Order: sequence, then C-alpha cells, then structure tokens
Amino acid sequence: MSEHVKSFAAVDLGASSGRVMVGRVGPESLELTEAHRFPNRPVRVPEGLRWDILSLYAGVLDGLRAAGQVDSVGIDSWAVDYGLLDADGALLGNPVHYRDARTEGVAEKVWATVPAAELYAATGLQYAPFNTLYQLTAARSTAQLAAAERLLLVPDLLAYWLTGEAGTEITNASTTQLIDPRTRDWSHNLADRLGIDLTLFAPLRQPGDPAGLLLPRVLEETGLRGPVPVTTVGSHDTASAVAAVPAAGGRFAYICTGTWSLAGLELERPVLTEASRAANFTNELGLDGTVRYLRNIMGLWLLQECVREWGQPDLGELLRAAAEVPALRSVVDAGDATFLAPGRMPARITDACRESGQPVPESRAEITRCILDSLALAHRRAIREAEALADHPVDVVHIVGGGTRNELLCQLTADACGLPVVAGPAEAAALGNVLVQARAHGLVGDRTSMRRLLARTQPLRRYEPRGDAAAWRAAQDRLTRG
Repeated sequence: MSEHVKSFAAVDLGASSGRVMVGRVGPESLELTEAHRFPNRPVRVPEGLRWDILSLYAGVLDGLRAAGQVDSVGIDSWAVDYGLLDADGALLGNPVHYRDARTEGVAEKVWATVPAAELYAATGLQYAPFNTLYQLTAARSTAQLAAAERLLLVPDLLAYWLTGEAGTEITNASTTQLIDPRTRDWSHNLADRLGIDLTLFAPLRQPGDPAGLLLPRVLEETGLRGPVPVTTVGSHDTASAVAAVPAAGGRFAYICTGTWSLAGLELERPVLTEASRAANFTNELGLDGTVRYLRNIMGLWLLQECVREWGQPDLGELLRAAAEVPALRSVVDAGDATFLAPGRMPARITDACRESGQPVPESRAEITRCILDSLALAHRRAIREAEALADHPVDVVHIVGGGTRNELLCQLTADACGLPVVAGPAEAAALGNVLVQARAHGLVGDRTSMRRLLARTQPLRRYEPRGDAAAWRAAQDRLTRG
C-alpha cells in the first residue's frame, strides 16, 4: 500500500446491531471492510426499555482489536438517547431506549410552557415523542437526573470511555431539540423556560475536531499501539450517511434507509415556517454548515418486525413473492406513530388497512407488498413536499443505507417519485464516518471531493421510473382521505 493510504476505524451503531468497519483511504482510493459485527439487543427491565450500553462498549473494544492498527477512530450511532454520569464520571444506569413509554403525553406538558409552533420556530425540529427534550422533561423528578453532573449522547459516551475526554458533537446535539439551527448553538432561552440545565452537556464539537487519544487501558485491551486519536465525525448516523451521498451537484434528494427512512434535502439554511412545521419536517445539522431537511418515516422497521414475528423466513423469497402481488392494492401511512412500538406488526398493518376500508392483506407476501408500496409512497410524499417547502427542485433521488439491497423498494421508489433513483452505497454511515476522519487527516478535500471519490469507488445502481404515475397519485389520495 502507498504511504498516502491510511486506515480509519468507523464504529457504526444501529438500532439492532453495531459494527466496526475499517476504511482504507488514499487520494484516489476508498475501500471498506467489516472487522467485527455484534448485536444490539435492548433489554426490558421493570423500569422500562433500556440499551445494553456495556455490551455495546465491549463490542466496540472487540471490533478495535479485530481492526488492527489504525490511524484514527470515529463513532456514529442513532440519535436522541443519552447516558448520565455522576460527579466521578461513573454511568448512572443504562441509557433509556427512545421507544420506551416514559415520554407518552410529555409533549403536551412542554407545549403548555412553549407552544408547539414557538418550539419549532426556535429549533426547527419535527415533533417526535422521543426527542431528547421530551426525555429530559420526563426524567425531571427522577433520582438519576438529580444525581447527574454530565449528560453524554450515546456516541459521545463511548468516545468518553475510550479517551476520558467529554464533548457533544453538533449533528447529534441538533436532535435534542435544544439547538438553534440558525446559530448552530444551544437555545439558552428555550432551555431556561423549560427548566433544562444546559451545563449538563459537554462543550460542543464539530465533525473533524479531535476527540482525544485512546487511553492506555484501551490500548492494552485492544492491542493497538498508541497514540491513536479519536476523531469527531458526524456522530448522528444520518449525518454521516448524508455525507456519503454520491451526488453530483445540489439538485438531489436523499433517502437514508434502514430501521428508519429519512427522506429529504441538503440545504444551506433551515426552513422554519409554519407550513414546514405542519408537514412535520425537521432541520437537523449536517457537515460544513449544512442542514438536513428531512422527514422521519417508519422505514424497514415495519418489515423487520413482521419478519421477526413470522420466525425469520428467507427475506429473498419473501421479496420475490411480494413482487408478484398486484401493486398498490392496500397502503398504510408509514409515518404513523401507531407503528412505533415493537410487537404485533402484521396485525397492526392489517388492522390499519381494514379501518381505512381497503382490501386486507392476508398472506405474508401481501403484507410485505403493502409495506413496500407504503414506504415508496411515503418517500414520494416527503420528497415532493420538501421540494415545495424549501423551494429546492430535485432531479434525482439517492438511496443510501441498508435499503439499497432491497431492489423492489428502490424500483418502487423510482416509480412513485417519477424520478431516477441511484442506490448506493449500502454502508453510507460508515463511509461518511471514514471520510470525515480522512478529511481531518488531509487525505480528501471538501464535500464535493468526498462525493466524487464515493462515486468513483463505490458500486451504484440506477433505477429509472416506470409504470403509471396516476396510480401513485390515486393511492396517495386514498390514504389522505382515509
């Protein structure tokens, strides 16, 4: 390997699994390999649903050992969730899972102090019951929060254990609903009104900032030779994934697919209008001063939960059977909070079809087709509304993440949007993580250069729209009327 090629470990944690990937980056090369994958199994205890953060940290250490010598480490994960530390820096219990029921009814209490429209105008964040703001409000009277001296979002907590240095990465901080997207700083007035102590948060860090060096005990446990720096990346996995969209030019939409579908645009400034709030779009922060203007859609969670309930049948066979089912026979609102909690997903989907007066899908293939048609329809609606609300036309849709492997979903999205879809890379979050590290180490240039390198080196597949556009309009009308 050339001396201009360096290796970077990307710790990429998803809602169902974590992995440590190794990216080897040179001026004209980008290779990604998996060093270690480990499960992420939340645990339900008497007080509620919790992340097994110690198991995740053990998986990170195992992954770094498997990765071998690297030039830097970066960490990204899901958003909004956090760990609390006491005055000695010790963790005060496992982080609460965002699907825990503790935030039920909390938003209305917050809105009694700061009305929803005012909250959106200040933070630009969509309503989601699990936003960190609502979690902290729900935790207000707990002994754990009373004892806390520091709050670290999940990737920052893991970085703290690796380095002993605490920070709050800005792209993930923007999902707390405590950041002003115009100033890219804390909204102190909002926090004061809601009784939230911002001194709990460590200082803000930007993607590319140094986050410390691996501690001696971490080096000993992983077998790495120091010094090994930890580099701040877009620690919200969607921020890293959007950084890895291989777009040419600015007239693109993206859909980051996985447990969630995050569909939207990359903008230079937030959209804080009342119309944007009513459409439930969020303004999260991205790399280099950008805004991730997007809508959360339930995503492949719907199919994952069905497959789990069905006893893990072969997914390829299921998708092939679904492709034979007539299109758009029944659709559901893939953004409906009805589908947020785990359990009984096939029954909840059939119930939704029955209640809306549509044919009820009966077989596994029919339910799968209903899910994929519904996701494609939700992608279509999100992208069209984002275009209009941001006055930002789109010529192509980029799908990145795990959904790129679902050919039927990619084709249905092209059909629904009436636009070409470019699918890939599948490992977008890990690649964005690696590229931010590589940029901090002088191997790549600006976002445009990063995206050109991705387009040259990663396998991409293009899907052209086909079929009857009127059928998608009719399905959307049917769903809206329902």
